[in-house]
Amino acid sequence: MTTGPVGKAGIPDPAAQISGLVFAFLLIDGDGIIRQANQAAEDLLGMGAARIIGRNCTDVVPLSDTRIASRLRDPEARLTARGLPLGRGDTTLTVNLTLSPVAASDGWRVVTLSEAGQASMEDDPDPAGIAAPAVLAHEIKNPLAAIRGAGQLLARKMPESERGLATLITEEVDRIARMIDRMQALGSTQEEPLTPVNLHEAIRNALGVVRSIEGAPPVTFKEEFDPSLPLVMASRDALQQVLINLLSNARDACSENEDPIVKIRTRYVTGLVMNVLRRGRGRSVALPIEVAITDNGPGIDPAIADRIFEPFVTSKQGGQGLGLALVRKLVRDMDGRIAHERDRRAEITRFSVHLAEMKEPK
Repeated sequence: MTTGPVGKAGIPDPAAQISGLVFAFLLIDGDGIIRQANQAAEDLLGMGAARIIGRNCTDVVPLSDTRIASRLRDPEARLTARGLPLGRGDTTLTVNLTLSPVAASDGWRVVTLSEAGQASMEDDPDPAGIAAPAVLAHEIKNPLAAIRGAGQLLARKMPESERGLATLITEEVDRIARMIDRMQALGSTQEEPLTPVNLHEAIRNALGVVRSIEGAPPVTFKEEFDPSLPLVMASRDALQQVLINLLSNARDACSENEDPIVKIRTRYVTGLVMNVLRRGRGRSVALPIEVAITDNGPGIDPAIADRIFEPFVTSKQGGQGLGLALVRKLVRDMDGRIAHERDRRAEITRFSVHLAEMKEPK
C-alpha cells in the first residue's frame, strides 16, 4: 500500500478514518454478523451502535430485494448496487450499497451505504435541466406583454357586460408570466453570497407571508424550536422563499383533513456531511442545522414520490410543478440538503432542510 507524506501527528489510525467517513460503514464477519459500525451508520439506520453490533447484517439492513440479501450472505461476493429501497421503521430510504471482501481475511467484508442522490452536489451549471427553456422564456415575455396590453385596451373599449373575455386574457397572460419567472429562476446559474442568518426569524417571516394569503385554507401551525441554535449560513431571501414554498405546500396538502396541522421543528443534528463540488473544487460541508416541516395530509402520490423535485412533476390540480424544483435549486445554492419522507405510522409527510452553521472566526 502506498502512503502519502505523514504530518506531525502521524497518519490517523483506522478507527479514526472509519469514524470520519461521511457514508455508513459496517464490518461483517464470515457469519454475516456486524462487528463494527461508524457514526454515519447509526444516523442512516436510526439506531445506536449497541443495537447494530452483534446482529446479522440482513436483519439490520432490511432490503426488500432478495437477490441483494443473498449476496450479503455470500462471504466471497462483491457488489455495487444503486437505488435500493431500505426500510427504516415506517419510512423507506433509497440507498446505494457496496459490498467488498477484506483482503487476507477470509469471510470478512465491508458494507457501505449512502442515501441515493443526496451524498454529493456536483458543479452542475444547469441543475434543473431547463437552461434552454429559460432562455426561450425570456423571448416569450415580450409578446406576452403586448397581448396583455391589447387585452387591457379591449376591456376599456368594451361595455362592462362584455369585458369577461378581455379580463380572462389579461389574467391568463399574468399566470403564464409568473410561470416563466419561475422557469428563469430555475435556469439561473448565479448564486447569492451566503451570510449568517437567524433561522427562526426567517421561519416566522415566512409564516407571516403564508398566513396573510387571502383565501388560504385554515390550518394550525405549530412551532417546536430549539432556541440554542446558532445562525445558519444562507441567503436570507432564498431561505425565506424555500420556507414559504414548503409551508404553503404543507398547508395545501392537509387542508382537507378534519384537523389540519403543519408543524415546524428546528434542531441540531450530528453526522450529516455533504461533499460539495463547485467550479471544479471539492470540499466537505457539515450540515447540522435542521428545519423539518410536517403535515398530516394524505401524502404525496407514490407514483411521483421519487420525482417531486424534478421540474413539471406535480399532483396538484392546476399545479405547474416548478415550486419544489426551485426549492431544491435554492437549497443546493446554499450548500444545503433537502429530503422528504412519508411516516406511515404517524400518517405525516416530512420535508427536511439541512444547512451549515455559522462558524466563529478562529
